[in-house]
Parts: sequence; structure tokens; C-alpha cells
Amino acid sequence: MATLILNSWSPPISLKQREIVKAAINIPRRVGGIQIPGLRTGGFAEKMEKPLKFNTAVIKNANPNQPDPTVVAKLYAIMEAIADRAEMHRNVGQQRDNWNSLLLTSINSMTLAAAAMAGIASAVGGGAPAAALKISSTVLYVAATGMLSVMNKIQPSQLAEEQRNGARLFKQLQNQIQTAISVGNPTAADVREMMERVLALDKAFPLPLLGAMLEKFPAAVEPAVSWPEQRRRQVRGGSGYNGWNGKLEEEMRQVIRVVRVKDKRDYLSLGEKALKLNKFLAVSGPVLTGIAALGSALVGSAADCGWASAVAIVGGALASVVNTVEHGGQVGMVFEMYRSNAGFFEMMEESIESNLKEGDVERRENGEVFEMKVALQLGRSLSQLRELGAADEFASKLF
Repeated sequence: MATLILNSWSPPISLKQREIVKAAINIPRRVGGIQIPGLRTGGFAEKMEKPLKFNTAVIKNANPNQPDPTVVAKLYAIMEAIADRAEMHRNVGQQRDNWNSLLLTSINSMTLAAAAMAGIASAVGGGAPAAALKISSTVLYVAATGMLSVMNKIQPSQLAEEQRNGARLFKQLQNQIQTAISVGNPTAADVREMMERVLALDKAFPLPLLGAMLEKFPAAVEPAVSWPEQRRRQVRGGSGYNGWNGKLEEEMRQVIRVVRVKDKRDYLSLGEKALKLNKFLAVSGPVLTGIAALGSALVGSAADCGWASAVAIVGGALASVVNTVEHGGQVGMVFEMYRSNAGFFEMMEESIESNLKEGDVERRENGEVFEMKVALQLGRSLSQLRELGAADEFASKLF
């Protein structure tokens, strides 16, 4: 019995033996000189030490409903450029509006001062004081003629209106990009379209004056074009209905007819009248100050028969009136406003036509959303837009 107990009992493992067991368990990952299957070159352990490599193409297209990060980054870059351009147009517009006010005040002050000097020189009669007044009056008239010619050429009030329109349209484009990123799935085609629209706005509303300024007195009035050519849209998926039906198509055709016959034609007609008035005033101002300068130079001379001072005084007064009407009334700005409004209706017309000409309904803009946008742009409700053909009125209730 005692032998059986002794044979079944084994002594506890000593501390030294525990250290040996522990050392045997904690084998280093790399053991030199020992060949262990799976640990040779290309084995499991070496693979674990290498950095993990993923197929980026697979991860990129794992969820096709998510927008391409590169496309979104490009759109944000375009938005930054647009925000900068909008601020530039706003600042330049304020600067050119200040030009209009300061130049008008300065030229009128010079003209009226020259007229007063011519009158005083005529009243004095002769001598050094009369000669000094006569020379001063002539110099002021000549300077006013030169400054007025430059001012009439560049039309600061019209330039200011161009920059205001540019700032507004760049801000509108920025909002459209934000909407596309928020609710849409932008693609590379959207990036190209936005780039083209930015460049079209740069061309329509140039910032520099030399070599890029728009013609202020065109031979014919044309709608202001600030958008690129309408391109075919990409299919974004849909049910095939896409909010369009025969009734909506006929409604949009009716909108085109009214816009073309009434609104756009009316603004082009008003633009032609404003252009003719501006041309007349732009020529009359320098001519009057030039005649006044000639009359002032002849005051008190042998050729003066009593009419020179009258020409100098009356010419200066009329020139001040003409300048005030032209630049104080901002006739150039009015012309640009009419031209821009005609361009707005031209863009609306092209937008509707591009949708109607697209035979594939899924490539069109959603019909319900498009109808609402057209109604808001014209200042109408949906019911008023649908009744547009029955009423003999202009399409827009905003302008």
C-alpha cells in the first residue's frame, strides 16, 4: 500500500524547472539556426511582419453610391476659386462705382468753374487778371474734355453693373456646387461642367479694362451670354418617368413662346433705346466742353464779337447738365441691366429647349424639380405657371 502511494505521487516542479518550461514556451519569433516549418523565407511569421496591402480599386468601388473623393475634392477647389472671384468682382464693382461718382463730381466742378472764370474775364475787360482768368478757363475746359472722353469710353456705371452681375452669378454657381455635393452623386462630368461655367463667367464679366473690356457701344444689342454650350447630361438612374409627361412638355413649350415673344424682345427693345440715348449723351458732353473751351480762348480777343463769353458760359452749363444725366442717371448701367435681363431669358429658353430636345427622358433634369425652378425664376407659383398660356401677360413677374 505504501509502495502504491509512493509510485502514484510525484514531487512538485522546482523553480528551476519552471524557468526551463517558461523559456521553452516563450520562443522568439526568429530563432537562428533552427528550421521550423512555416518560419522559413516567405513563411507565416515574415508575412505578418510585412505591411498589409489593400486593393485600393476594390475599396474605392466598394460602395458605388458614395461619391468619388477625388471628384468632391475638385469641386471644393472650384468652390474656393469661385468664392475668390465673387469677392474680386464685388470689390472691383465698388471701386468702379466710386469712379463714376468721383469723376462726375470732378468734371462738373471743373466745367462750372471754367464757365464762371470765362464770365468774370469777360466782365473785367482786359489786362493781366482777365488774361489769367481766360487761360485758366480754357485749361479747365480742355482738361474736362479729355477726362470726359475717357469716362464716356469706359462707362464706369456700366462697368460697376457688370461686376455686380458677375459677383451674383458666381455666388449662384457656388450654391449650385454645394447642392450637388450635398444631395447628389457628383461625377467627373460635373467637374468639367463647373469648370466651363467658371470660364464662361470670366469671359462674360472681365475684370481688366485694357484689351478685355466689353464693347460699351455695340452696333446691335444682343443678350448677355454668361453660360457655356448646353451639353448632353449623363444618366443618373431613374424609373424612366423622371417627372416628365406630355402636359409638362407642352407647358414648357408655352413658357418658351411667351419668354421669346414678350420678355426677351421687350428687354432688347429697351436696351436699344438706352444704347441710343447713351451714344447721344456720350458724344454731346465732350463736344459741348470743346466748344466752351474755344469760346473761352477767344474771350477778349480781336475775334471776339461779344459771343465768345456766351458760348463759353452756356456751353459749360449745358455740358454739366448732359454729364449729370448720362453718368448721374447711370444710363450705361441701365443699358447693361436690360442686356443682362435679356440674357437671363435667353439662358432660360436654352435650358428648357435642351431638356425638351433630349429624347431619353432619364437624361433630362427631373421634371417636377425643373418645373418648380422655372416657376421660381419667373416669380410665379406652379398654378400661375400652368396658366401662363391663357393669360396675355409677360412671363416674368420679377422684372
